[in-house]
Amino acid sequence: MKQERLRTLGALILTAMVSSFAAIPAAAQAKPVPGKLAGVVRDAAGTPQMGASVELISEAAGVVATRGLLTNTEGLFRGDKLAPGFYTVRVTLAGFLPTLEKHIHVTSNLTTLVRIELESMFASLDQLRRMPSSSSAEVDDWKWVLRSASTMRPVLEWVDSDTLSGSTLTSESIGPRVPRMRMEFTDGARRPSSASSIASSPATAVAYDQKLGGTSRMILAGQVSYDEDAPAGGIATVWLPTGTLGAGPHTALVLREAKLGPVGPTFRGIRFDQGGALALGDRTVLQYGGEYVLVGLGAAASSLRPRAELNVHVTDDWSAAVIFASMPSGPGPLEANDTQPGGALAAALNELDAFPALLWRQGHPVLQNGLHEEISAERKFGARGKLQIAGFHDDNRHVAVFGRGSDLPVADYLQDNFSTGFAYDGGSASSWGSRVAFREKLDGDVELTAVYAFGGALTPSGDDADDLLRDVLRHAQRHSLAAGISATMPRLRTKVQTGYKWVNGTTVSSVDGYGESLF
Repeated sequence: MKQERLRTLGALILTAMVSSFAAIPAAAQAKPVPGKLAGVVRDAAGTPQMGASVELISEAAGVVATRGLLTNTEGLFRGDKLAPGFYTVRVTLAGFLPTLEKHIHVTSNLTTLVRIELESMFASLDQLRRMPSSSSAEVDDWKWVLRSASTMRPVLEWVDSDTLSGSTLTSESIGPRVPRMRMEFTDGARRPSSASSIASSPATAVAYDQKLGGTSRMILAGQVSYDEDAPAGGIATVWLPTGTLGAGPHTALVLREAKLGPVGPTFRGIRFDQGGALALGDRTVLQYGGEYVLVGLGAAASSLRPRAELNVHVTDDWSAAVIFASMPSGPGPLEANDTQPGGALAAALNELDAFPALLWRQGHPVLQNGLHEEISAERKFGARGKLQIAGFHDDNRHVAVFGRGSDLPVADYLQDNFSTGFAYDGGSASSWGSRVAFREKLDGDVELTAVYAFGGALTPSGDDADDLLRDVLRHAQRHSLAAGISATMPRLRTKVQTGYKWVNGTTVSSVDGYGESLF
């Protein structure tokens, strides 16, 4: 009897040991194997959309992690190493309504494919117009605000009085459109005095947008001034193969001619600009381009100006950039970081005034030129603020110095026909610097910007004034602190800006010219 009990106990122990060892590989096999989610983002016409922001949100209880992706040039995105389960895919792109795809199942060791179609804002507006007039909705129910993303301000508003109010569209829709036109009446120069800039005289500028075959667009722009003693004009042609500003290649050709006074010489210039963007994976975008400038003012001067910028989205909040650009300014009108008011039409008009400053040196024309290298890191603070920290190097070959004076030597000073202003070649300069910039939207359309920069600038040395001006200019490191605030007035949609900049010493050139063009 006792031996029988021992046999039974031994059998139970052996069974428990075998079960425990068998459970170990079973538990190992129970560990979930990750899956993949891939897809393509297109518009209603079937055109792939590059640069769309794709968020993968897990629907599992207690899981709040999200994965951020960007579509490439073919509109494709791909998320790897995803835990099996159900996900919500949220897609946003400027000019389109946000799109949600819910309950997408990701299976272990498999790739789930999705196709997402974006609807343009204009299509939604047409649906609003076709709503029955006999609807019992209240008057306030007819007020619609369309956003290109949930974190952006309203860009288009529909009210019951059959009128449209709101800010200029912040991006260009690539859906069906009719030819459009923009007209500007100006009086005064936007930039300091230079023969290559639009003169300070009354002028009219017109831009016309024409859709070509497929998604491509052609924008024609022209400007004419009315001054009888110094007539001037220019034309620009901009081709957008993808139909979207800032999200694909572009080609621009600009021609300008201006007479400098009743008996002065005639300025003629041509500028050819080619650029584009290329997605390298889900988080990296390369912006590239270059321009060739040829001007004539008695004699000819030319300049080849390359540029490149590599942006990497490290996380949803952090990004880094490596920049190589030609001075004196930052991104051109067709590739500004923040989409400008007026869209592609305004960008085409700004191309007319994008020539580098023309200077005069020993009786021959030269163009303001130089190289800028920069590495920067940027962090977002919520949906409204961002902080940028950058280190840079400037290597200027011809620094433009602007001032006022009369009866100056014509061999080195290029006098403005409309004022006592002049442009002068301050020579070459090279410097290292740093920048810290903060920008935040305080409330509605009120935006605050603060920038600190440390860099090199030209400053008078106090030597004998009988020498050439460039011989008495010295390079010195300077601190600068600037702050500005902008606000858009309700109803009128008029933007008001004010700012102040402090520099710890006398300078005749910018401390951080590239940063000034960004902020």
